[in-house]
Amino acid sequence: MPSLPQKASEEFRPFMRRLPEFKFWYATMKATLIAIFCTFFDFFDVPVFWPILVIYFFVLLFLTMKRQIMHMIRYRYIPFTTGKPKPQGRQDNGPVVHG
Repeated sequence: MPSLPQKASEEFRPFMRRLPEFKFWYATMKATLIAIFCTFFDFFDVPVFWPILVIYFFVLLFLTMKRQIMHMIRYRYIPFTTGKPKPQGRQDNGPVVHG
């Protein structure tokens, strides 16, 4: 676990990446090029019943978002404005001045 620097010569690194950006873009481009290459062959043209794809999408969405949603619940993050306390500023009851 990273800690705060103890000396002035130490560098503070608050965010450690699990996957460097270059490796992410390299893997993304490689997967895209392989997918485009596979479209040129009839062997990969497999008919699929569309409701199976919809179910597959929701299963992947659930499995992917489960960790994120649990993280949001753990740290009490509320993404919507319903139920959030609204900041109260001072009331402006002064006269309207037109210039």
